[in-house]
Amino acid sequence: MDSFVKFTNQSQGRDRIFRATQYACMLLRYLLENKPGKEKEVLKLKRVESSMSSGRKLFRLGNMVHAIEASRASMKISDSFRCYCLTAANVNRFFYFTCDTILWARSVGLVSGINKEKWRTRAAQCYYYSLLLNLARDLYEILQCMDKESKERKCLDKEVDSGNGPNPHISTSLLKSLENFLVMFCLSLKENPPVLLDTVKNVCDLLSPLDRLQIYQTNQGVIGLCGLMSSIVGILTLAKPILKLKH
Repeated sequence: MDSFVKFTNQSQGRDRIFRATQYACMLLRYLLENKPGKEKEVLKLKRVESSMSSGRKLFRLGNMVHAIEASRASMKISDSFRCYCLTAANVNRFFYFTCDTILWARSVGLVSGINKEKWRTRAAQCYYYSLLLNLARDLYEILQCMDKESKERKCLDKEVDSGNGPNPHISTSLLKSLENFLVMFCLSLKENPPVLLDTVKNVCDLLSPLDRLQIYQTNQGVIGLCGLMSSIVGILTLAKPILKLKH
């Protein structure tokens, strides 16, 4: 109970619970909307989904400042590729939160004359670029893990074969190379849960802006499922910081 109270006392914790609820409602609504006699349930789910979305916009109002601070912090990273990806991703997050704030101000009547669809598209573009940069960073982390795993396995192989001489049965075929690559890939993700979870989260999140920008259109059921999976990963990494990918 103490852990739950501590989690919900954080604005990020409440946001992620709201997000999980929002996408769960989207998924359920998609599954029920074509079934006869479920009109009332679909309407209720749509209202809850809308309420969760509005609540999340309130939680995100101060996130522009967090994005600026994250950009400043990422600029100090010694690894140039990580530095570029994280800084550019955080800059795009800043613009995304700016667009999100403008849309919120329009929805509550604080500003007028705002083209809602245009600003929603701009927000989706910024979110899309941020996710691509984060995925590039994830790929870089995976390759680093694979390189480390490969070096460790070579050292072990040398120790095993040191008294036996070269193995004449070692295959250098393309199939064997592909098999080794896949083994290294799976082992690297298995040994590094933060990298795996961050990659899964970013891939799942990518479906929404892809659909909004009409790059790859899908249905609300797929977006709801991916959003729910991403939200569960977000809740898990916030509740257990050891699972969060460190900068």
